[in-house]
Amino acid sequence: MEVLGVIYVIFMSVFIGIGEAQIKPLLIDCGTNSSINVDGRRWVGDLSSDNNLTLSSPGMVASTATLSGDSIYGNLYKTARIFTEVSNYSFRVDPGKYFVRLHFFPFPFDNLNVNESSFDVTANNLKLVSKFSVTSEIFRKDSYLQRLGNNSTVSALVKEYFLSASSNELLIKFIPNDKSFAFVNAIEVIPVLKDLIMDSVNKVHGNGGNVSLNLSEQGIETMYRLNVGGLEIRPDQDQELWRKWESDARYMFTADASTMRSNSSNISYASANDSLIAPLLVYETARTMMDIQVMDTRFNMSWKFDIDPDFEYLVRLHFCELFYDKPNQRNFRIYINNHTAAENFDVFLRAGGKNKAYHQDYADEVSQQIDTLWIQLGPDTSAGALGTDALLNGLEIFKVSRNGNLASVSERFGSLGNTTSGKNSKRPVLWVAVGASIVLIAILSTLCTAIFCFRNRRRKSVPDKNQPAGMRPLFLHGTVESTTDAQASKFPANVNWSMATTRTGRRFTIAEIRTATKNFDESLVIGTGGFGKVYKGEIDDGTLVAIKRAHPQSEQGLVEFETEIQMLSKLRHRHLVSMIGYCEEKKEMILVYEYMENGTLRNHLFGSDLPPLSWKQRLDVCIGAARGLHYLHTGSDGGIIHRDVKTTNILLDENFVAKMADFGLSKTGPEFDRTHVSTAVKGSFGYLDPEYFRRQQLTDKSDVYSFGVVLFEVVCARSVINPTLPKDQINLAEWAIQWQRKGSLETIMDPQLKGNCSLESLKKYGEIAGKCLADEGKNRPTMGEVLWHLEYVLQLQEASTRGNDGDSFVRTEVRFTTMPSLPRIVEGENGSSMNISSVEESLVESKPEEGGSAARTGSEDALGIVDFSQLVNPQGR
Repeated sequence: MEVLGVIYVIFMSVFIGIGEAQIKPLLIDCGTNSSINVDGRRWVGDLSSDNNLTLSSPGMVASTATLSGDSIYGNLYKTARIFTEVSNYSFRVDPGKYFVRLHFFPFPFDNLNVNESSFDVTANNLKLVSKFSVTSEIFRKDSYLQRLGNNSTVSALVKEYFLSASSNELLIKFIPNDKSFAFVNAIEVIPVLKDLIMDSVNKVHGNGGNVSLNLSEQGIETMYRLNVGGLEIRPDQDQELWRKWESDARYMFTADASTMRSNSSNISYASANDSLIAPLLVYETARTMMDIQVMDTRFNMSWKFDIDPDFEYLVRLHFCELFYDKPNQRNFRIYINNHTAAENFDVFLRAGGKNKAYHQDYADEVSQQIDTLWIQLGPDTSAGALGTDALLNGLEIFKVSRNGNLASVSERFGSLGNTTSGKNSKRPVLWVAVGASIVLIAILSTLCTAIFCFRNRRRKSVPDKNQPAGMRPLFLHGTVESTTDAQASKFPANVNWSMATTRTGRRFTIAEIRTATKNFDESLVIGTGGFGKVYKGEIDDGTLVAIKRAHPQSEQGLVEFETEIQMLSKLRHRHLVSMIGYCEEKKEMILVYEYMENGTLRNHLFGSDLPPLSWKQRLDVCIGAARGLHYLHTGSDGGIIHRDVKTTNILLDENFVAKMADFGLSKTGPEFDRTHVSTAVKGSFGYLDPEYFRRQQLTDKSDVYSFGVVLFEVVCARSVINPTLPKDQINLAEWAIQWQRKGSLETIMDPQLKGNCSLESLKKYGEIAGKCLADEGKNRPTMGEVLWHLEYVLQLQEASTRGNDGDSFVRTEVRFTTMPSLPRIVEGENGSSMNISSVEESLVESKPEEGGSAARTGSEDALGIVDFSQLVNPQGR
C-alpha cells in the first residue's frame, strides 16, 4: 500500500505539473524565431520550436529598427508577420475559456502600403473582424489603444477577445482581402480558469430583469476598460490576466461634473470568487458627483463611447464604497443610453459593507441607428438618502457576438449583397424592394447621364483647378511619410471628412495668407481654440481680416472646421460673421473672416481693461445676437441649430454691432416630420441645455437655453462657472434664476449698470431670461419671441432715458395676450437678408384717452399673458 501511495503521489505531481504547463499563457512574438523578455514575460517567436503552435504558411517577415517610444511593448512591435494568402495559427490548448489579444503596429513595410492592408480574422469560426484596416481603426480612436511614449504620436492597436475552445485546438485564421495583405505583430492566448463572465445579467430595457444571454457560448470583444477616477493601470499591474485599464478622463463628457476620490485602506472583494474580476487598484480610486449644493442636480456624471451598431453590449460597472459606513447614505440612479438600468442604487448594501469591491453587469442591445453608448450616474432624490451623490470606480464595455460575428456593421456591410446579418437575411421581400429600387435608380441615372453627355459632347473634360480637394487626414499624424493624393483616395470612407458640396468666397493661396499674417507672426494671434489659432491679417488694399488656421493634428478641430465652412457658405446675415474666403493648399486648412474690431462680448463684460458697456449697449448686443440666432432657426427648411451659444462666440464690430460666430458644432435642424435631432452632446459647460444633456435630443430650444445663460452673464458681468465663489454662487444660471424669481435681479447686477438702468426694463429682461432657462424645451420661448421681448425691454429703457432727459412721454397701460407675428428671415437673391421688422414698427400704440388694450395676433406667447405698464413715445422711435 505504501508503494502504491508513493506511486500515486508521483503520478499526481507529474499530472499537476503537466496541467500547469498547459495552462500557462501563450505569448507569441510574430515575425521572428527568437524569444524576447517584455513586461517581465517571455515572448516566443512564432517560428520557434517551443511555442506550442503550428503556422500553416510562413508568409513574409517585416522588421524595423527605428521604433521609438518607451512603452513596455516597444521592443515587441519591431517585427511583424505579413500574409498575402490565407494563413493559420493553430494553438494547442486545453478546452476552456481564453483571452485572445492581437497586437497591431503599422510601421512601414517594404514594397507594401500599410494603408492598403485589409483583411479578415477568425478564431475557431468566430469572425473577429472583416475588411479590417488597422490604420483606419487607429485613426478612429474608438478602440483599445496602446500609446508609445509620452511625446510620441505613434499608436498601436490591441484587439482583445474572450472566447471558448471546445477542443484541444484554437485556430486563428488571417484572410487577406482581394489584392491586399494581412499582418500581426504579437498574439496573446491567456487561459481564464475562473468564471469571469456569467451567463445571467440584468437587461436594461425590453423584457427587463435578470435574463440569461448564454454568454459562455458566444464570442465577446473588449471595447473599453477604464479605471475611473484614477491613472492608467498597466498590464503588469494586473498580473493574473495582464489587462490594461485606461484612465476614464478622455471619455467623460465633462470632468467638471465629478470629483476624483481615492482611499486605499483595507479593500477586499465582496466575494472570494471575484478576485479575477478586477485588480484591487481599480477599487482604490473613484469619481463622485460634485457637491450637489453647487452643481445642478439635473446633470449626471456622464461617459460617452463610440461603439459598433447592431450588437448586444455587456456593461460592467465596478463599485467600492470608500467613505460611508452605513446603508442609505449614498443612493443614485444608473442610466445606459437614456434607459434606467437601476434606481436607488446603494453600493454599501449591495457589496455588504464599506471597502468591499463589487461589480454589477448590465446588457443593452443597440440598434443599427445608434453608434454611441452613454453611461450616466445621477442623483435619486426619491430614495430618501442623506445624500444624492453617485460613485463609480471602474467600467468595462464588451461587445457580444451576433450570429457568430463580431465584425462591425461597416465591415459586414461592405456591399449590399454581401451582408452576414441574420436579421436582414430574413427579409427577402425587403431585399426585392431594395433591388427594384436600385434597378430603377440605375435606369434613371443612365438616362440622365446620356442626356448630359449629349448636351456636352463638344466640351472638353477639363478639371476645375479652383475646386477644393477636400480635407483628408494625415496618416498617423505625420509619423510616416504622407500618402500621395492617389493613396489618400484609397483611404477607407469612414476616415475621410465630408467635403463641402458648395463653397463661396475667394480661394486664397498660402503665399497670400503668409503675407497677410507676416508668416503667421505670433504677435498677431487674437484667439486660439481646438482647431488652432486665429490671426489678425491684412489683405489687398489694407482690408483687415481674421484668419483661422487649423492645426494639422487637431482631429476634432478639422471636423468642426469642415462643418463651419459648409455652414458659412450658405449663410448671409448682418448678425452672422461673414466668411471672405478660404485656403486649402500644402496640407493647410484656413478660413478668412471679416475682422471684428471690438472682439468678443465677454471681453467687454469682465476679465479685461476695456470700458464697460452701458445697459443700452448691452441690450443692443443681445438683440443683434438674437436676430442672428432667429435667422439660423428660421431662415431655411429645418433651420440650423448653433449648439455653442456663449459670450465668446458673440463678436462685436467697430460699431458694436453683434454677430454670431463659430459654427463648427452647428447642426441642421430636424426634418419636417421630426421634433429633434438625435446626436452626441456637444457644447460648453455652464451654457448646456440640461434636457439635451439628458436625452441627447437636440432642438432649437437648446440654443434658447444657452442664450438665457448669456442674458444673465450680460447683466451680472461674471463667468458662468466660478469655483472660487461660495457654493450658491458658483453656477451663474442657478444663482441668477433664484434672484430673478425673488424679483431682485438688481441685487446681483453689474455695479457698473447701477444708476443708468431702468428697473422696469431690468424686470422684463429678467423675466425673458428666466423663461429661456425652463427645464423642458417645450416651456421655453422661441428665439423670435425672445427677440420681441428684448426689443420691448430696449423700448422701456429708451423711454425711461427720454423721461429723465425731460422728453415728453405718455404712460399707457397695455395688455398683450399673444406675441406679435414675426416675419421669417430669408436670404435675398444677392446674398442679402431680409431683417425682421423692429418692434416699434409692429407695436400698436393706444392713446391714454382711448384706454383699453392693444391686441396682438400671431404665434402663441410661450410666456403666457404679460401684464405691464409701457412707456410710449407718441412720436415713435
